[in-house]
Amino acid sequence: MAGSQLSLARYGGWSLGLILLPLTLWSVGCATKPPVEGKPILEEGRNSVSIVPDPAKEPNSHPVQLTPSQTATLLRGVRVWDRRNILHRLAMGEAERKRAFRDDEIEQLAKPLSEALAKAGPNERVVFHLSRVTEAGEEETTAGWLYVREPILYLGFSEVHDRHSPTPDISKYDRRMPDVPEQSGAFNVIFEPEEYVVEVVSGFRWWSAAQNEEIAIRYRKALEAMPAHPIRETNGKP
Repeated sequence: MAGSQLSLARYGGWSLGLILLPLTLWSVGCATKPPVEGKPILEEGRNSVSIVPDPAKEPNSHPVQLTPSQTATLLRGVRVWDRRNILHRLAMGEAERKRAFRDDEIEQLAKPLSEALAKAGPNERVVFHLSRVTEAGEEETTAGWLYVREPILYLGFSEVHDRHSPTPDISKYDRRMPDVPEQSGAFNVIFEPEEYVVEVVSGFRWWSAAQNEEIAIRYRKALEAMPAHPIRETNGKP
C-alpha cells in the first residue's frame, strides 16, 4: 500500500510538473521580453512625434536629412477629400479637396518630423499624432506615419481631421454592432503636384471602420519644383 501511494504521489507530481512547465516558460518569456516602445521626439499633451520599429522587412534609407522648411513644403502639398460611393458621386460629384494639414499643424510638425527622420535608423519609421478640441467640443485627430526609401518618401494616414463626438451619437454607430464607437469618415488622400506621386496604396474597406492610406512621393523632385514653405521662428525655435 505504501509503495502504491508513493508511486501515485510521484505520478501526480510528474503530471503537475508537465502542466506547470509551459506556464513557467511562458512567464519567464514574458518577464524577459522587453516592451516595444517608441523614441519620443515631440510630446505636448495628446500631440506626439515618435520613432518606432518598422514592421516591414525592407530597410529604409534612414537617417534622412530634410530641413523643417522642406518638411513643411511637403506637408503643405498633401490633399484629402471625403470618399463617396458611385451613387453619391453621380448625384453630387466628387467631394472638395482640402489640405490635410492646416498652417498651425505644419508649424507644429515640421521641426520634430525633420528631427525624427534625421535620427531614425534603417529599421525604424516616424509616427505622428495630432489632437485638438474644436469649438463644438469635439476631439479632432490626425494620425499617420512617415519613412523614406530613396528616392521615395512614404506618407501614411489612419485619420485626417477625424472628429469624435464628446457624447455617443447613435446615427454614426456601426449598424452591425450598435455598441462600438462611431466610425471614422472614409477619405481619399493625394499629393499635389500629382506628377510626383508614384502610387497611393489604400487599406480602405467598406465593411471596416479602420482605414490606412499611404502615398509614395518622389519627394526630392517635388521639392525642386515647389515653392518653399517658410517656418515661423520664435526665439530661435520653430
